[in-house]
Amino acid sequence: MLFICASLCLSVVNFHSQKPIYAVVGPTASGKTELGVALALRIGGEIINCDSVQIYKEIQIATAKPSIEEMRGVPHHLIDYVSPDVNYTATDWAGDATEKIYEIEARGNTAILVGGTGFYLRALRQPFFESPKTNENLRNRLAKIKEEKGAEYLYKILRRVDKAAAKKVFPRDYVRVMRALEVYFQTGERLSELQLTREMPPEFADRIEIFALNPPRDLLYERINRRAEVHFQNGLVEEVKHLRERGVKDDTNALGAHGYRRVCEYLRDERTLESAVEQTRQDVRNYAKRQMSWFRHKESVTWLEGFGDDENLQKKFWKMLDEK
Repeated sequence: MLFICASLCLSVVNFHSQKPIYAVVGPTASGKTELGVALALRIGGEIINCDSVQIYKEIQIATAKPSIEEMRGVPHHLIDYVSPDVNYTATDWAGDATEKIYEIEARGNTAILVGGTGFYLRALRQPFFESPKTNENLRNRLAKIKEEKGAEYLYKILRRVDKAAAKKVFPRDYVRVMRALEVYFQTGERLSELQLTREMPPEFADRIEIFALNPPRDLLYERINRRAEVHFQNGLVEEVKHLRERGVKDDTNALGAHGYRRVCEYLRDERTLESAVEQTRQDVRNYAKRQMSWFRHKESVTWLEGFGDDENLQKKFWKMLDEK
């Protein structure tokens, strides 16, 4: 019996080592969902969500989660997965995504990662070290500094305490800058040094093929602006009110997401509704820029010029895959 189990495990490992894993990434509103679903239908795939907001339950309106109709019968994983009370991390996602990849491949299907959270994808391909739990008081202090003096000011602090870590992040990438500062001030150790203790990448890391959408900037921004307006029209403020009433805090990852953060400021009387809408548009446009910059600085990314829901782009993509 033991021999049979061992043989089965070995055959599964060998099977895994041959099958590609696709990642469809790009900026928000670029049509990743449409392309991912079309790809899954074409090759017999299942989709693993790679978006840090779609992971949360009860966070619906401003997340662009695919509807049942948009899923078109394709299995989707890690969507509506955790409570908005939980500060779910990239490391958490990488562990859960790894399990889903093996489950999907055990069924003989292809795993397709779809989303725009590059940090998640990096955590999957290059595991992080065991980092300390978030100190909410420290995080709030750093967030206050960022709000008062800007993201670049936090970056200057990081350059003083950990130059090596600072070289690996953009000055305005305040999420990663803050995390590096949290590690330093909580442990007294530099993130750049602790990262040397990280685990080895999973066996499938080299099998992940990344395809990034690159739509025209002006058209992308038009989509982003329209989408923000629709979210507010569809009850985003009421959704946030409900979440706060049931105890979800404004400083959680869920309500700190684009759109939700500005609504919280509106509900705290820190800005007008009109200002919340306009600032959300700006936030998401800036986020799209950062997403594009993230993937442009990564190796082995194949760029697809256009929107994922464009039939001509999809035909070119199918031809590209057939020629591999």
